[in-house]
Amino acid sequence: MIFTKQIRSISYYKVHSWYSGLIKPRQQKPPYYHVVQVGDPRLRNKAEQIPLDQIKTPEIQKLIKQMKCVLEKYECVGLSAPQIGVNSRMFLMEFNENHKKHYSEKEFKLKEMLLVPFTVVINPEIKILDFDKVVYSESCESVRGFWADVPRYRKLLLTGYNENAEEIQIEATGWVARIIQHEMDHLSGTLYTDVMDGKTLTCVCWEAVKAVNERRGKVVLPFSPDA
Repeated sequence: MIFTKQIRSISYYKVHSWYSGLIKPRQQKPPYYHVVQVGDPRLRNKAEQIPLDQIKTPEIQKLIKQMKCVLEKYECVGLSAPQIGVNSRMFLMEFNENHKKHYSEKEFKLKEMLLVPFTVVINPEIKILDFDKVVYSESCESVRGFWADVPRYRKLLLTGYNENAEEIQIEATGWVARIIQHEMDHLSGTLYTDVMDGKTLTCVCWEAVKAVNERRGKVVLPFSPDA
């Protein structure tokens, strides 16, 4: 009887943790199918240029395909190669109808949002066209669980190459310009936390009906959509 009580007193969490510790996950190598988190040194490196004659190679095309897979899985509006562990100067962006649903019509207009088709940008460069800065909140899949206010230039010119090694040029304003600047920062080893208004840093769990306090701190933050 005493033995039975002792067994019942063992929590599911402790048993799960003990059992999980017996199974060593297979070591993963980049490029990853997940987004690396702040603290990973790969996020602090300056990304290297991709030689133009390599853009159409199977290796780079496979990387683009994998980045697109991660972009869609995380429902991101932007994703840089360093975020999946690859030190290459490339990012993807997309702002579709599903992303738009998270904003009211008023906010969509106020933040100068536009729908953006899936876009691959290799070896990007930007030229600022409007030096006035606009402040809105940003989040990042590499700083999972937080957001903060970040000042960004309102208008810029983006140049680079697409997945077919063709030159591209995009004049971006408002929210699209913000997405581009966010991803360009990643390619320079910079995170939005380096340029944010530190006093506005907020845990998303806190905003979710003050869940942290309601659950007495017992909040689990997944680092992947399929966690």
